[in-house]
Amino acid sequence: MPFDDDKKKQRAAITLADDLSTLSVEELTHRIQLLQAEVTRVETEIVNKKSTKSAAEGVFNLK
Repeated sequence: MPFDDDKKKQRAAITLADDLSTLSVEELTHRIQLLQAEVTRVETEIVNKKSTKSAAEGVFNLK
């Protein structure tokens, strides 16, 4: 499945603690953009999980 392969490649595109000294300014800028997009994605997931938790607590009166 080509789509799944693309996802795996995109995920592997950035490895934390890589040697940045070999990257150009353009590559570093692109890396920042990818990392910022990942932060946004993670923050969105946190919001979704908190919302789901609040909904469950409301239904089951959990605290």
